[in-house]
Amino acid sequence: MAQRTGQEDPERYLFVDRAVVYNPATQADWTAKKLVWVPSERHGFEAASIREERGEEVVVELAENGKKAVVNKDDIQKMNPPKFSKVEDMAELTCLNEASVLHNLKDRYYSGLIYTYSGLFCVVINPYKNLPIYSENIIEMYRGKKRHEMPPHIYAISETAYRCMLQDREDQSILCTGESGAGKTENTKKVIQYLAHVASSHKGRKDHNIPPDSPKPMKLQGELERQLLQANPILESFGNAKTVKNDNSSRFGKFIRINFDVTGYIVGANIETYLLEKSRAIRQAKDERTFHIFYQLLSGAGEHLKSDLLLEGFNSYRFLSNGHVPIPGQQDKDNFQETMEAMHIMTFNHDEILAMLKVVSAVLQFGNVVFKKERNTDQASMPENTAAQKLCHLLGMNVMEFTRAILSPRIKVGRDYVQKAQTKEQADFAVEALAKATYERLFRWLVHRINKALDRTKRQGASFIGILDIAGFEIFELNSFEQLCINYTNEKLQQLFNHTMFILEQEEYQREGIEWSFIDFGLDLQPCIDLIERPNNPPGVLALLDEECWFPKATDKTFVDKVLQELGTHSKFQKPRQLKDKADFCIIHYAGRVDYKADEWLMKNMDPLNDNVATLLHQSTDKFVAELWKDEIQTFQRASFYDNVSGLHESPVDRIVGLDQVAGMNETAFGAAYKTKKGMFRTVSQLYKEQLSKLMATLRNTNPNFVRCIIPNHEKRAGKLDPHLVLDQLRCNGVLEGIRICRQGFPNRIVFQEFRQRYEILTPNAIPKGFMDGKQACERMIQALELDQNLFRIGQSKIFFRAGVLAHLEEERDLKITDIIIYFQAVCRGYLARKAFAKKQQQLSALKILQRNCFAYLKLRHWQWWRLFTKVKPLLQVTRQEEEMQAKDEELAKVKEKQSKVEGELVEMERKHQQLMEEKNILAEQLQAETELFAEADEMRARLVAKKQELEEILHDLESRVEEEEERNQSLENEKKKMQSHVQDLEEQLDEEEAARQKLQLEKVTAEAKIKKCEEDILLLEDQNSKFLKEKKLLEDRIGEMTSMLAEEEEKAKNLGKTKNKQEMMMVDLEERLKKEEKTRQELEKAKRKLDGETTDLQDQIAELQAQIEELKLQLAKKEEELQAMQARGDEEVSQRNNALKQVRELQAQLAELQEDLESERVSRNKAEKLKRDLSEELEALKTELEDTLDTTAAQQELRTKREQEVAELKKAIDEEAKNHEAQIQEMRQRHGTALEDLSEQLEQAKRFKANLEKNKQSQESANKELAIELKGVQQAKTESEHKRKKLEGQLQEVMARATEGERLKGELADRSHKLQAELDNVSTLLEDAERKGIKMAKDVSSLESQLQDTQELLQEETRQKLNLSSRIRQLEEEKGGLQEQQEEEEETRKNLEKQLAALQAQLVESKKKLEDDVGALEGLEEVKKKLLKDAECTNQRLEEKSLAFEKMEKTKTRLQQELDDLTVDLDHQRQIVSNLEKKQKKFDQMLAEEKSVSARYAEERDRAEAEAREKETKSLSLARALDEALEAKEEFERLNKQLRAEMEDLMSSKDDVGKNVHELEKSKRSMEQQLEEMRTQLEELEDELQATEDAKLRLEVNMQAMKAQYERDLQGRDEQNDEKKRLLVKQVREMEAELEDERKQRALAVAAKKKLEMDLKDLEAHIEGANRGRDEAIKQLRKLQAQMKDYQRELEDARSSRDEIFTQAKENEKKLKSLEAEVLQLQEDLAASERARRHAEQERDELTDEISNSASGKSALMDEKRRLEARIAQLEEELEEEQSNMELLNDRFRKTTMQVDTLTTELAGERSVAQKSENARQQLERQNKELKAKLQELEGSIKGRFKASIAALEAKILQLEEQLEQEAKERSAANKIVRRTEKKLKEVCMQVEDERRHADQYKEQLEKANSRMKQLKRQLEEAEEEATRANASRRKLQRELDDATEASEGLSREVNTLKSRLRRGGPISFSSGRSGRRQAGTSLDLSDDDLDGKASDVANANDTTAPQTNNHHQQPQQQQPQQQQQPEEQQQQQ
Repeated sequence: MAQRTGQEDPERYLFVDRAVVYNPATQADWTAKKLVWVPSERHGFEAASIREERGEEVVVELAENGKKAVVNKDDIQKMNPPKFSKVEDMAELTCLNEASVLHNLKDRYYSGLIYTYSGLFCVVINPYKNLPIYSENIIEMYRGKKRHEMPPHIYAISETAYRCMLQDREDQSILCTGESGAGKTENTKKVIQYLAHVASSHKGRKDHNIPPDSPKPMKLQGELERQLLQANPILESFGNAKTVKNDNSSRFGKFIRINFDVTGYIVGANIETYLLEKSRAIRQAKDERTFHIFYQLLSGAGEHLKSDLLLEGFNSYRFLSNGHVPIPGQQDKDNFQETMEAMHIMTFNHDEILAMLKVVSAVLQFGNVVFKKERNTDQASMPENTAAQKLCHLLGMNVMEFTRAILSPRIKVGRDYVQKAQTKEQADFAVEALAKATYERLFRWLVHRINKALDRTKRQGASFIGILDIAGFEIFELNSFEQLCINYTNEKLQQLFNHTMFILEQEEYQREGIEWSFIDFGLDLQPCIDLIERPNNPPGVLALLDEECWFPKATDKTFVDKVLQELGTHSKFQKPRQLKDKADFCIIHYAGRVDYKADEWLMKNMDPLNDNVATLLHQSTDKFVAELWKDEIQTFQRASFYDNVSGLHESPVDRIVGLDQVAGMNETAFGAAYKTKKGMFRTVSQLYKEQLSKLMATLRNTNPNFVRCIIPNHEKRAGKLDPHLVLDQLRCNGVLEGIRICRQGFPNRIVFQEFRQRYEILTPNAIPKGFMDGKQACERMIQALELDQNLFRIGQSKIFFRAGVLAHLEEERDLKITDIIIYFQAVCRGYLARKAFAKKQQQLSALKILQRNCFAYLKLRHWQWWRLFTKVKPLLQVTRQEEEMQAKDEELAKVKEKQSKVEGELVEMERKHQQLMEEKNILAEQLQAETELFAEADEMRARLVAKKQELEEILHDLESRVEEEEERNQSLENEKKKMQSHVQDLEEQLDEEEAARQKLQLEKVTAEAKIKKCEEDILLLEDQNSKFLKEKKLLEDRIGEMTSMLAEEEEKAKNLGKTKNKQEMMMVDLEERLKKEEKTRQELEKAKRKLDGETTDLQDQIAELQAQIEELKLQLAKKEEELQAMQARGDEEVSQRNNALKQVRELQAQLAELQEDLESERVSRNKAEKLKRDLSEELEALKTELEDTLDTTAAQQELRTKREQEVAELKKAIDEEAKNHEAQIQEMRQRHGTALEDLSEQLEQAKRFKANLEKNKQSQESANKELAIELKGVQQAKTESEHKRKKLEGQLQEVMARATEGERLKGELADRSHKLQAELDNVSTLLEDAERKGIKMAKDVSSLESQLQDTQELLQEETRQKLNLSSRIRQLEEEKGGLQEQQEEEEETRKNLEKQLAALQAQLVESKKKLEDDVGALEGLEEVKKKLLKDAECTNQRLEEKSLAFEKMEKTKTRLQQELDDLTVDLDHQRQIVSNLEKKQKKFDQMLAEEKSVSARYAEERDRAEAEAREKETKSLSLARALDEALEAKEEFERLNKQLRAEMEDLMSSKDDVGKNVHELEKSKRSMEQQLEEMRTQLEELEDELQATEDAKLRLEVNMQAMKAQYERDLQGRDEQNDEKKRLLVKQVREMEAELEDERKQRALAVAAKKKLEMDLKDLEAHIEGANRGRDEAIKQLRKLQAQMKDYQRELEDARSSRDEIFTQAKENEKKLKSLEAEVLQLQEDLAASERARRHAEQERDELTDEISNSASGKSALMDEKRRLEARIAQLEEELEEEQSNMELLNDRFRKTTMQVDTLTTELAGERSVAQKSENARQQLERQNKELKAKLQELEGSIKGRFKASIAALEAKILQLEEQLEQEAKERSAANKIVRRTEKKLKEVCMQVEDERRHADQYKEQLEKANSRMKQLKRQLEEAEEEATRANASRRKLQRELDDATEASEGLSREVNTLKSRLRRGGPISFSSGRSGRRQAGTSLDLSDDDLDGKASDVANANDTTAPQTNNHHQQPQQQQPQQQQQPEEQQQQQ
């Protein structure tokens, strides 16, 4: 879009050629053809004209090729009048639709106009070529102009923003959005260019004057505006790249904020960036490039720079995926130089530039670091470290540390750090992550540095203009995290636009004082925004993503599952359509449905980095790199990518970091704005949300201006526009959304003056003459136009219209103008014809005069006296005297004029002299005053000089003070900086203290918890101590007993001394055995401990299993309740049936009324048809009469008027009948609606009652189950306590036995007694523990017993409540018979359950045997599970199909909603038209009566005209005959003429007399020719009149035929409407009959399928018999189809509700199935664990038995142990058996549930098959209609027996009426279509009435024209007759004059002859005689001269009048003749 250097005219690309737009030919073409837009695959939309309408379809003819096509009415869009072609603001379009918007943009684009307004938007289409519209001249052109004064341009938007900022002191923003390649960045540049030019400061303007060669501006820091412009090249080189769509695509969003001071000069700027596409730095798609700077550096760097930066060739870098990809028309080397120059202008120093380029080179080197996988392990290694060395050199790191940090980083495990080896994938990922992070930090530093350069000014910014350049809405095949962020941003921006647009719109409404209810269209987008950003209730997508990032085991799949679970029901959220779909979820944005794929979203959101390398970079020797990575390690938690990330597929990271860490550097690097709290956990989405919220807050505080950039094609070709691509972008950019909003209000507005000027022609007499206010005039015009109030609003300065109203007014205006122009043309043609006719008449008279003068001249030419007269006259003095007198008079007049002039000048000079004298006096006075003032001014000047000196001294003082203040200020600023750094340090310390305090707080909490635990432990220990003291006393007592026993034993020892020797031998053996026993005891203790642990585990498992069993029982109970509820619904149907019968009676009555109305309608229609036939016959008769006789009498005219009146009356009657019929239909609908509402209310009441019952029942059953569970728990606790007590007793016995053995051996083995004493102590401690446990158990037993008592009391209370409830339930069961039996069955089942609970102990023994059977059953269950999974998949597929259908329905719904909006507008319009038409109908009736009288008058006039025409025909025939005779005479005259000419020539030479005769003959001949010409002209005029009368007659005949045809068409249309209504009624009856047939079929199916329910309902036969009586009464009334149809409609609604319940139940069953499957799997695992534990226990038992059999001495103790263990094993086996029995119960219930699910699925399948059958049956209905009519009478007889089956089927109709619901919906849609058709037909009728009115007006005008034409012809005839009489009179006069002249000439000739004879004789001539002769001659001459004078005067007059119209050869005689006529006069005077 850069400026073109050529000489092309820029205005061609800005201004529209209005001559083309206002072309009347196109306007006429548009008016003539009904042009519309139809959809086209190639062009998007094509222009076409409507040819024919066929119901819902329309036949159109395409304008381009003339082909005809059939299009649906819904697809047609209206076309705007040509007035709106290439309109600059599309909001002004009167037809706002997609086609019109696209056509307008396309037309402007092809004309080179790339900018177009659309309300608040400025739409820009990329031209793909340079246009000359961005020069400084253009900027000056737009500067200071308002938006509407100039054509659309980005400069106009910029100027508007700038002016609003200055005038309103309000911040502005310009939002540029669009696809990549649409021109966002270019337009942003143009905005900055404009603002830099317009708002540059004075200093900048002075700098402009510096010559370009002077280096001063470059040395100093660059001028601010120049720097602002130079920021773009730097950002483009580092942030832009070549993509497939765009060679210079911005890969980041930016918000450029330009600050202005109060005077409007730029004082600084700031740039914020969003979402840099940093992944482009490491990989690019095919034919794409990475960021420009890489290529510029490699191409443009010199050798020295290359060696410093270690640069290589393009193909040496892995991160340059496609090598060197050049951009056509650009050189990277030149761009590099431009970038470097821009950096210098931005005051970058050399070190900064070199450091930046080093980082760029390092990013490339990252890609060259190669890792390999070691042979035996997955560990990565770096075989070649050359690239790493280069990288470390550039970044200032140690190579070894870098490789160690990459390959084996240190990670924190608990509190310790360990080194972990990395795989190749992890190492590659780490390097790529570092490269991306490094480049991103560099980019952010660069932006900050540019901001620092731009914000250097000290002037305070008063306000700013922000320019947002951000990517538009993106919809790809699969969209990722970046697209979600971009689309989220665009949703927010579109919301801002909607809000802003309608706030402005509604502000204007308020300003104009229009009534308007406020609408906030921004809320339309709120659901979608909430779906993305809401933090909770329910959480949005971003919140769920952040939540998943916290969990280490989270994956993308878990995130998707959570999203689907949480947001699955959201209106703007959709699940994927198919299971195999690539997308994970869909979001419905305002621009359309977008599929998102959630791959690597967690990674993108967490953005992990390697801490080790980040630490190295922070510690880099390069200051720039260290600054980039500063605060990275100390302040922020990093995500350790290497902890668990192995190629991104192992468990995710432990710690996470977002982009705020990237941004979070200290003030030296990035400024305080980028800082965040230390230790904060921040993700990319959180940061982006914050950035976006800040941006939106900024934008909300500004006044936004919207620029929407559009890419016309993907080939980058100029002049090509892809319509579908542009439409998609218009949708995505929100332009069409804006238009949608615009349509809701009053988009078309027009100023009062313009409205009056343009449309006053439609209301000619509404506004009186004289001045009137514009508003009053418009109100009067609107009243005269009779517009509906909803279509317009009148404001203070404008009038507002809804969309489409102006187009209608334009059409009316065009029609009016065409009528006026036709009338004007007729008047003009008449005027021209009259003028031409008058001209012809004048030419005729002139010709006659010329001929007469020529004749006179020819007479006198050879007369000698005449010759003498002509020669003598010039010699006479008399003639000269007159000339001299005239000359004297002229001189006298001139002298008088001069004298008067001189006198005037003298007076003027005297006046001027007086004026000058006055001025001189005034000036003298002024001079005096000025001298006085001058003296005063001198004094003032002296005073001012003194003051100036004083002020200069003060100024010097002030300057010195200012310098001091500046120094102080500088010192204060330094102090401030120090304080800021100090504050910063304090903040850091405070943050650290805060973190430490939080840690201490946590430690404190843990310490308090520990203290509490310790206190509890102390209390426990105290209890134990007291117990131990008691036990100690017991042991002391025992020890006393033991001492006594010892004494006895000593005595025995003495006695046994003898046996000592024997016993010693035995002792050796016993010692050995004792050692063995000790070993075995230790092993047993270990085994015991193991068993204890296992028993506790088993107890936990058993408890879990029991809980699961209870849950399963609950679920089973719920399912049983649901089954009972299903059965209870059948009972409800009985009560509903009774209500239905009442409604049936009412509906039958309604149907009867309707049929009566229908019969009356038929009768009236038959009458109308008869009348129509009579009228048609009469019309035929009239036609024949017209053809037979042309002369129509007045009687026939009266008959015709009567016929027309009758036709009008018939029309009125038909209209009234149609209205009555519609009113009756409306009443029927209302009655039907009220009946349906009553039924639905009754149904809801019944459902509520049933739900309350079910809730009560469920609460009772849940209470019972809870009590049973508590009872069972108590029993289990009791058995466990008993087992533990037995175990402790066994242990006690064992200890006692060992103690006795020890005492016995003590005396003999003193050394061993100590050991035994120690063992005794150990045993005593164990005993104390055991006793303590026993006491605890006793307490537990007592507490459990108390709980048992409480539960028993609760149980008794519950039983009491249950008895009360059962009494209530019985009452309810009396009302609903079936419920009582079900309640009894439930009680029986409850008793059975209690029995089963009692018998569970007995069944535990059998559980072992059944365990193996259960395994087989489980396998069967698995098979069932697989089947269920398959069924679930099938149901899912069906659900997907339903969802697809739902989506289609949603789309059609939206489309229909839009159509409904349009139709409401149209309906209002049509209502207004109808009201207008009613008024016009009345006027039309009056006009029709007048027209009839007028037509009668015209017919009489036509008859007269025909008679006159016949007369004129006869005249013309006679004239034609006369003409033929005249032609023959003419030919004869011509022959004679030739002969006479020859004779005349001979005679002229010889004799004058003969010449005179020849002259006379010629004169007579010419007079005859003149008469002949007059006759010809009269003949032609008569022929013209005859032709005109014939034309008028033909027109009248055509008009009469057209009127007849029109009346016939009207009658035919009425008949067709009546036929249509009849067909609709017949169709409804047939549909009702078809539904009846369907009901019968389905009833039969239901009876066959539900025999079980019939068995259950046998008990209800008593009730049914009572119902049968009522049914018998109802059967008499159920004879008409309407009642049954209503009955079945009610049943359909019941079926609909039941079907919904079934669907919900099916879903619940599926969920329960899944939970049951999970529980079954868990139970299987528990069973396997218990089996393993059992086997382990059995093994231990076997080992123990073996050891016991081996041991002989400790046999008794071991036997006790064995018994104890056996008891424990038995207990475990009992528990296992209990579990197995529970498992069996569960399996049984599971089987039942599976059976129920199977039955449900089969019923569903049956339902679908029934639906399919009903669909097939529906198609056959039309064929069965005739049969049904015949069967109807038979059905009335047989309906009694069938109704029983219908009642039985009503109770089983829950699952069989789905298809009828669809039929109902179809019927409703059909009804809606019928309503639409009727409305359209109404519209057509209205249009026809308008056409009739228009035709009538035209006929009236034609008749008036014919009348005027007739009058004109009559006038012409009269004038022609007058002229003929005048011509005859003149001819007679001439004849008389001729006769006189001939007589005079004969007398003269006689005198001449006498004179000659006298002369010959030579006799004396007497003077007297001579004088007398002369006197006589003189008298004769006088006569002839008088005559000649009269003729001359005639000729002169003719010359004066006809001189300009005659030919040249006629003019010559006219000039000669006066001279020739003057000569005889002079001769006469002389004589």
